[in-house]
Amino acid sequence: MVNYNNKRFKPISSSENSETTSDTIFLYKQNGNILTSAYTGGNIIEGHLIGLVDSNGIINMRYHQINKNGDLMTGICVSKPKINPNGKITLYESWEWTSGDKSKGTSILEEI
Repeated sequence: MVNYNNKRFKPISSSENSETTSDTIFLYKQNGNILTSAYTGGNIIEGHLIGLVDSNGIINMRYHQINKNGDLMTGICVSKPKINPNGKITLYESWEWTSGDKSKGTSILEEI
């Protein structure tokens, strides 16, 4: 299982309907297969996620966040890791808003 504990990530690309930017920083915490994160930056004032990590390091998560407009947004996401030659992790994400327009998108996050 991939260990995400105390790792920081930032988006390097994201669908147009995403609220994250390259200024959004995620700090992951992991206890067993339970993953949590607090995140902030860019268009997001405050965000949290909770998820389960499977034996391949794939994260099935739920998230909620407050954006700069003061809107509470919620969603679901599946994140698949790739371990790079330098040991850093890249996450390939497929997500969907469960609030707002309920659109879908993709993002790529890199460990920093």
